[in-house]
Amino acid sequence: MDIAILVGTLFLCFAIGMPISYSLGLGALVGALWIGIPPEAVMLKISDGVSKVAMLTIPFFVLAGAIMAEGGMARRLVAFANVLVGLVRLRGGLSAVNILATTFLSGISGSSVADTSAIGSVMIPQMERVGYPRPFATNVTISASVQAILVPPSHNAVIYSLATGGTISIISLFMAGVVPGLLLGFALILLCLFIAYRDGHPRGDAVPLRQAIRITIDAMWGLVTIVIIIGGILLGVFTAIEAGAMACLWAFFVTMFVYRDYRWRDLPALVHRTLKTVAMVMTLIAMASSFGYVMALMQMPAKITTFFLSLSDNKYVILMLINAMLLVLGCLMDMAPLILICTPILLPVVVKLGVDPVHFGMIMLLNLGIGLLTPPVGATLFVGCAVGNVKLEEVMRGIWPFYGVMLAVLMLVTFVPALSLWLPSVTIR
Repeated sequence: MDIAILVGTLFLCFAIGMPISYSLGLGALVGALWIGIPPEAVMLKISDGVSKVAMLTIPFFVLAGAIMAEGGMARRLVAFANVLVGLVRLRGGLSAVNILATTFLSGISGSSVADTSAIGSVMIPQMERVGYPRPFATNVTISASVQAILVPPSHNAVIYSLATGGTISIISLFMAGVVPGLLLGFALILLCLFIAYRDGHPRGDAVPLRQAIRITIDAMWGLVTIVIIIGGILLGVFTAIEAGAMACLWAFFVTMFVYRDYRWRDLPALVHRTLKTVAMVMTLIAMASSFGYVMALMQMPAKITTFFLSLSDNKYVILMLINAMLLVLGCLMDMAPLILICTPILLPVVVKLGVDPVHFGMIMLLNLGIGLLTPPVGATLFVGCAVGNVKLEEVMRGIWPFYGVMLAVLMLVTFVPALSLWLPSVTIR
């Protein structure tokens, strides 16, 4: 009955249209009062939820990504990716340019929505001009942007670390996402090349040498941001938080003094948008912390673990069931609250079965990343439709092959733990 009151209050708040963060807070408060816990304890947990030093990682990387995405970096990354793809003049080469440019930007922005907005505004019109269908160009863009959920500096990896109570290193999660993220990008490129040969998409054009050198030099300023983030962490020069701060400083320097595409008078508006984003994320984390506290008092994680283990003691069966559940939930709720709600419930289940928490983090992130492309609440899907100026129905008719590829990669990540665990094991001592 305790769990029914807690979960029932949460879904009742969802049903009447209350924001997710407030729904979590009110659910925690009602649940606490039901089991006789004073409201002050819930308030303290809300405060504790955002008082961790690791939380500083989020605003730093959000700001760095916003500066680089809006300051001309996306256009230069597209041009640089076009140089690389143009060397082989593939049929459907512009699709590969789109995915490769998104891979580069993902290593800076850490946000699927930001990648779709920045790359899509450049690539979708360009692909349509040379003969690609606009819905196809939109599907390429939004599918490729799921890489940002996995590769460092993924904001959602930080949220997962916080949802585990800080027991999982952010750096380990950053490194674990590299191979799955690149695997996803590679698989999408193969799919696009297959579709290109089937449908007769145009070939990519080679870029003249002099122009290619200029484009490469221009793009390298921004690509150094990736080196700062990953190289600094791996070499032990920075913590994840310090890497985010350095990325902000470098992004500001490159945008305002090297590229100089961004106007100084627009900077306060960019900072304001970043602060709004960070405030929403922090409020969500704070409320979810109190909700998780009440769940723990009700022994909900232990009861869920017992339930799953009563179904099967085979970890592969349990992982398939969890995958199916997360895919469904990802269609119904946004990614960050799902991470914060589901991690304390599901992590004890998989740990009991011998699944590494870092590996499970990648499974969860990729599952919920696919959810960002599914209606009715897929944020990246709707941003892609808006940026591409295309109807949702047109996008959905052509997105099924992309779903198929992402699900295939999900199965590989789920059942081949080395894809997630190899790089952390060789880089983090």
